[in-house]
Amino acid sequence: MQIDQLWSKTDAVFRRDVSDDVADIWLSQLAPAALEDGVLYLTGTDRARSWVELRYGRVLNRCAARAAGTELRVVLVSEDELPAKARISASEPASKEWHTSPLNPRYSFDQFVIGGSNHIGHAAALAVAEQPAQAFNPLFVYGAPGVGKTHLLHAIGNYLRQQAPEIQVRYLTAENFAAIFRSVLRDNTIQDFKEDLRRSDVLLIDDVQFLQNKVKTEEEFFHTFNHLHEAGRQLVITCDRTPRQLDQLADRLRERFESGLVVEIEKPDDRLRSAILRKRVRVDNIPVDDDLALDRIAERVPANVRSLEGALIRVSAFASMRGEPVTTELVDELLDSLHPHTAGVKTEHHTPEVPIPHIQTAVAEHFELSIEELLSKDRSRRVAGPRQIAMYLACEHSGQSLPAIAAAFGRDHSTVVHARDKVRTDRRNNPAAADAVDSLKAVIHGSQRTADKTA
Repeated sequence: MQIDQLWSKTDAVFRRDVSDDVADIWLSQLAPAALEDGVLYLTGTDRARSWVELRYGRVLNRCAARAAGTELRVVLVSEDELPAKARISASEPASKEWHTSPLNPRYSFDQFVIGGSNHIGHAAALAVAEQPAQAFNPLFVYGAPGVGKTHLLHAIGNYLRQQAPEIQVRYLTAENFAAIFRSVLRDNTIQDFKEDLRRSDVLLIDDVQFLQNKVKTEEEFFHTFNHLHEAGRQLVITCDRTPRQLDQLADRLRERFESGLVVEIEKPDDRLRSAILRKRVRVDNIPVDDDLALDRIAERVPANVRSLEGALIRVSAFASMRGEPVTTELVDELLDSLHPHTAGVKTEHHTPEVPIPHIQTAVAEHFELSIEELLSKDRSRRVAGPRQIAMYLACEHSGQSLPAIAAAFGRDHSTVVHARDKVRTDRRNNPAAADAVDSLKAVIHGSQRTADKTA
């Protein structure tokens, strides 16, 4: 069995025994490097290797043995730690599929959530998949880590393998390309490697920035790129920066990257992050009934899609272990320690923080209440409604944590969460309520600017 086939089967067994979510987040960061004397060597980032070894090491060993049908041990190492004898065997059958990393079947165009930050990248990738080497060649997609670049690469590959199986599609990370190149140089099989890779109809290269400062590897990649491009083959490349910012690469290679379509995928905004979470919940059957809880995760984890989905997994796992529903209160409890910098995050506009007393005063005056009434135990509609609006505005615009807001109103944490979520719902469903809250937002920020000038 070839090494990529073994790893693909291991991945499938792991998904059945553990979960697709864990495989998507962690196993996707690992790659098979060698199979030697009953040992499957995997490489990957330091973080992925340490996490998988600590949490899933024994499980991964069992999955690999079942996939192989024999005793097998999995060892996670950096590329520099690979034993000298541990090389991907050049004596495998002639197709040498070990030159290709496996595609993740979950990364498809159907699973890609489209928004303002990524719609151009998605459209370009789909055009390439439908018409390889005719639409955009090369296609260079760049953006910050975790925004969906790898998803689009796999989506192109999966689409072509389903719609046009006769087309030779190859997917490699730049790190894997470099590792294989070093391996074939040592084994004196460089010619086989060149011939095999240059038979590709579509070559997908992920994280090309890792070719920087690797002179020999970069040169080989340049010649491979030229051969395929001149032969009318499709190339799709992802990177964490623009071609011009790859200042450690040779000018000739950067010019090749810029000769096609260069497109950016930006970080997702609040609306897209919420849509991504809803898609994950629906596709993976994660038991979350409260959409507001998903919105709260989207607010608290703005970094990237990978972090966002990781937060959803953590929250749903904790809720399952506790036998509790996924609520905004649970989200805040769990993410306060993981993402403390987003406690009391301002979600609608990046406006200056407003002290809670300013908010209380503005709301009280607007509704013709005294501060004492606003903070009292009075539960009548005349007082309770404005109080909830004041709590909501404090959550959105004070920059304070939920416990601090609760203390300022003489309430507990859950009361503030309930008030915040109720006003959010009212704003969505009632235009009059939305107008009232928006006018108060203008008032509190106007009064704060006046206070700042006076001070």
